Amino acid sequence: MEKCIFCKIASKEAPAVIRYEDNDFIAFDDICPSATIHIVLIPKKHIEGISQISEVDSTLMGRMIIRAKNIAKTVNLEKDGYRLVINDGYDAGQVVHHLHMHILGGNILGPLA
Repeated sequence: MEKCIFCKIASKEAPAVIRYEDNDFIAFDDICPSATIHIVLIPKKHIEGISQISEVDSTLMGRMIIRAKNIAKTVNLEKDGYRLVINDGYDAGQVVHHLHMHILGGNILGPLA
């Protein structure tokens, strides 16, 4: 099976502006930003989306939220606020089928519908 683009970014086979990396996660600038600051955070473990996580992944998901909070702090979003978004499936707008969290901020974000 061919690697998805996010797996290729995690393995450095595809270019990206990396904002954070550790053994389990990598975060990079979104190539089509929806906010002044738009960072994508992914687990290096390939999970297609929220619908595919299991109890085994619960610790990973908790750590993902903590990583997002820390990344937001490093790009000065902590004071004015930021949004974390995880889309699941085509109808929700998930384009890449690798679990990922969007970290959005740097400008006023309108309310969600």
